[in-house]
Amino acid sequence: MLRHIPFLKAVFLHSVTAVGGPQAHLAMMLKTFVQQTPYVTEAELMEYNGFCNLLPGASSTQTLTLIGYKRGGVPLAVVTLLIWITPACLLMGSLSFLLRYMDAKTLHTNVFKYIPAMAVGFLAYASVAVFRISIRNPITWLIMIICAGATYFYFHLPGIFPALIVLSGIATNLSQKRIPQKEVKPRKIKWWNIWLFAFLFLAAGVLSEVARKNNWPNRTPINLFENTYRMGSLVFGGGHVLMPLMYEQFSVRPDQVKVRDPNVVQIDKEEMMTGIGMVRAMPGPVFAIGSFTGGMALEKYGPAMQVIGCIIGSIAIFLPSALLVLFFYPIWYNLKKYAVIYRSLEGINAAVVGIMIAATLFISRDISLFDGRMNSIVNLAVILMTFVILQFTRIASPFLVLGALLLGYLL
Repeated sequence: MLRHIPFLKAVFLHSVTAVGGPQAHLAMMLKTFVQQTPYVTEAELMEYNGFCNLLPGASSTQTLTLIGYKRGGVPLAVVTLLIWITPACLLMGSLSFLLRYMDAKTLHTNVFKYIPAMAVGFLAYASVAVFRISIRNPITWLIMIICAGATYFYFHLPGIFPALIVLSGIATNLSQKRIPQKEVKPRKIKWWNIWLFAFLFLAAGVLSEVARKNNWPNRTPINLFENTYRMGSLVFGGGHVLMPLMYEQFSVRPDQVKVRDPNVVQIDKEEMMTGIGMVRAMPGPVFAIGSFTGGMALEKYGPAMQVIGCIIGSIAIFLPSALLVLFFYPIWYNLKKYAVIYRSLEGINAAVVGIMIAATLFISRDISLFDGRMNSIVNLAVILMTFVILQFTRIASPFLVLGALLLGYLL
């Protein structure tokens, strides 16, 4: 493990500076793990990201876990995962303790106001970088344009990303002449993690329902784990899809069932919305909101139980993603011996480019850019400078994030 310390250091710096959601995280991975230090190639990173978008769970977390898996197997993948999620989970878990002591409005400080513009700059840079290696012929151009349009207009639909990726993979298989059959030695599949995933899913569901029906004392941690693990197992589209599901599960639904189930897990709507707002500004995976919801769900039972709630929320939300990606990737690797998969990768990579272009435009809608005010001018300057620095210098991503935070503080 000692020889992987430089890689793990890069993972840690990425974990405390990666903001803007999964598409922006991919842009930062491209800079950190491909161009600054070639831990993976551009083609490998695009393959990992496309594959992870086919799975439920936290796609940027799964992509980074696969980079660790590629370099050091399951042990390094687990350490990579822990380093990546820990800072964000600590920050969001701490927020569940601090929320009672401060006005929610004070949390939305202006120090973060140029972070979205910086994220747009990262996305624009990544779109240009992956465009060069993924868009090479008419079919990939067509896929990119269609996926960009569909993603932009249907960004809110949970299944849009896996649907576009699957259809794009099918589209590039319509011609069987361009990419020949290529043999890769099969690898043995280890089944333990998918059995563990399924066992936890079924056991948590059964135990939670028994606890609810029999109204067990202190049943809340059991229900919390089941609710969070289920959402982490089934959600497609990343954290931006997860958050409205959590809002419905923990804040809206309890009002409807509280008469017949007074001990249902419930989080105040305003507190939930504050957590949803803050996690967007925090570095690291958006799925770290599970730590916040876990802490808030057990807040009324005292500080010790609140800490346990943060731990339960963190484990339950990320464990399904890790188990699924570490099980399905060896299967994917085995399937790559078939030419159909190689042809599919061409379409998948083109779809990812379109999705990234759409994400750039989609995030830009919420940023003031063209109203003529000083804030708009600064936002445009931040986008341009971020793109130029990434494109033409070797300045590390953390310095760009610190610069955006400092600019927000000063202006």
